[in-house]
Amino acid sequence: MDDRHREEQRFGPPTQSQAGPVDVKVVDRRWSARGDAGGGAAGPPNKPTYVEELERRLAEKTEQLQAIQAQHRQAVQEFDEIRARMRRDVARDVALGRRQMLVELLDVMDNLDRALTAARDTGGSDPLRQGVEMVRNQFLARLEEFGVRRLQTMGEPFDPARHEAVSTIATDRPDQDGRVAGVIREGYTFGDELLRPAAVVVARLASEPMPS
Repeated sequence: MDDRHREEQRFGPPTQSQAGPVDVKVVDRRWSARGDAGGGAAGPPNKPTYVEELERRLAEKTEQLQAIQAQHRQAVQEFDEIRARMRRDVARDVALGRRQMLVELLDVMDNLDRALTAARDTGGSDPLRQGVEMVRNQFLARLEEFGVRRLQTMGEPFDPARHEAVSTIATDRPDQDGRVAGVIREGYTFGDELLRPAAVVVARLASEPMPS
């Protein structure tokens, strides 16, 4: 009996650790680590059905949210446009109403001018003329506070955009040709706009026609 048989009888058969190393294979059973069962090239990992369903629902909700956000932005933009248009309309209506009121007040100013001219022409009493002139000046100052200004017309060149030619008067002076020689009704501006043109008499050389 050799030494090997004697050791087996004395100590028993050798264990696996005594017999030598044993190959151990570790298998990753996670779904993300599963590859091709046939051992071929590994493709994209297969996801569980419930994960795919959750991703599909998330994509749908994201798309719905984006649509709602787009509708909200459009609604806000339309609201801003409507509000801006309403402001413009209100401002235009206010400006038109104020303009109409000021035009009507100019009729009062015209009457004061006529009364003052009549008092001067008829040689009325000084206290009466001074009273009418004081009221006229106060009224004109009040109009200026609202932005109404009287046009400087007498002696100015005729301007169709600011003057309305009522009649002409003959002149033999070339330097006066085409200039305002008389004012029938005063003209006024309101800010940068013409509130009412001045009705004027234009000086013309005898051979020239009345301006249009």
